[in-house]
Amino acid sequence: MAATTRDALGDEETQFSSIPKIDEENKKKSPLTLSQRLGLPDFVSPDVWRASVGELLGTAVLVFMLDNIVISTLESDVKMPNLIMSILAAITITILLLAVFPVSGGHLNPVISCSATLVGIISMSRAIIYIVAQCIGAALGALALKAVVSSSIEQTFSLGGCTLTVILPGPNGPITVGLETAQAFWLEIFCTFVFLFASVWMAYDHRQAKSLGLVTVMSIVGLVLGLLVFISTTVTGKKGYAGAGMNPARCFGAALVRGGHLWNGHWIFWVGPAIACWAFYLYTKIIPPQHFHADGYKHDFVGVIKALFGSDA
Repeated sequence: MAATTRDALGDEETQFSSIPKIDEENKKKSPLTLSQRLGLPDFVSPDVWRASVGELLGTAVLVFMLDNIVISTLESDVKMPNLIMSILAAITITILLLAVFPVSGGHLNPVISCSATLVGIISMSRAIIYIVAQCIGAALGALALKAVVSSSIEQTFSLGGCTLTVILPGPNGPITVGLETAQAFWLEIFCTFVFLFASVWMAYDHRQAKSLGLVTVMSIVGLVLGLLVFISTTVTGKKGYAGAGMNPARCFGAALVRGGHLWNGHWIFWVGPAIACWAFYLYTKIIPPQHFHADGYKHDFVGVIKALFGSDA
């Protein structure tokens, strides 16, 4: 998550931030060609490919750390491991966003790249490059984790990946426990939409981004993600369900390396966030272009009182 304008989240020019203002000068410009709208020159731009390296390495570290946190907290002897997992995930995500932000805009998630493309902050070509880099990075992060954990832990905790169900020993043989496909699908849609609506929009809106500042915005993004992880794992209370993924690349990395039942219902972790991205895009088209209170609070109580007494203020 980042800012494309210098007055949004700092002086760096990045690809994830406020929706550009349309002024009279822009209206007079010649129409963009299809190639420009798709951002095809990005495929041969060294800067875009360098930025994608930041996405690749950042996502690799993200997957290694988050999946490690999942395994460590579930392995520890605590009453509410999902609470500790959510707190640690929020801190980790915030730090990594701040680290990758100056390089690529700090997406680290196909959801962010897709949403930024729909809104028009980055080109479709850049988004494709980013998403491929994120998936490769996620696979590398999962491979790194597999190299350091024992085979028994890998099997027991599914390499910390996104799961709907898990096979456990039962009194009459192995049993499958977890969440139903429909429940997991709706949770993925709702949680991803809340993530975009409650935190990412602060980076899109240049007024909020400027007033809150980079560190605050990224901290809120991490906090919201942590809360959603906690809620999705708590509200279901089903053993075997790893909670809402909200990051298809992270789910893909573990599934590619670990395989097996991680592919069961894997489409949910892609289709659910995709639907949420489109729903969020429709929301951005419905709201007023300048957003609520963009011109100030004209109807506040003090202003009404002043108007009653003929004040010009």
